[in-house]
Amino acid sequence: EVQLVESGGDLVQPGGSLRLSCEAHGFDFGREGMTWVRRAPGKGFEWVSEINGKGDDAYYAASVKDRFTVSRDNAKNILYLQLDNLQIEDTAMYYCAKGRMYGVFVALPRGQGTQVTVSS
Repeated sequence: EVQLVESGGDLVQPGGSLRLSCEAHGFDFGREGMTWVRRAPGKGFEWVSEINGKGDDAYYAASVKDRFTVSRDNAKNILYLQLDNLQIEDTAMYYCAKGRMYGVFVALPRGQGTQVTVSS
């Protein structure tokens, strides 16, 4: 059974940083691309970033490029998202998903999410 558990969300001030983690269980993690998506209050899901199985190819939404960094530790079955220079508009529930979405949100297996709130 696929299980994804996100953590690391918090309340931070604008300009702050966080690192989100996603622990993966129940599948061959190193063979799967992974995706981060987010959902702001009252809005739909937004594709944020994705990474291939090896971890050497990554893509970002224009809104987060140069501020967020996706990475993975295949030995530990953990996916990361480093969030730097956070802005108020980054406030959302962040989810990791099994598989690649190729830039457009699709309904892939995902975890329960971790809340990121950016506020002064």
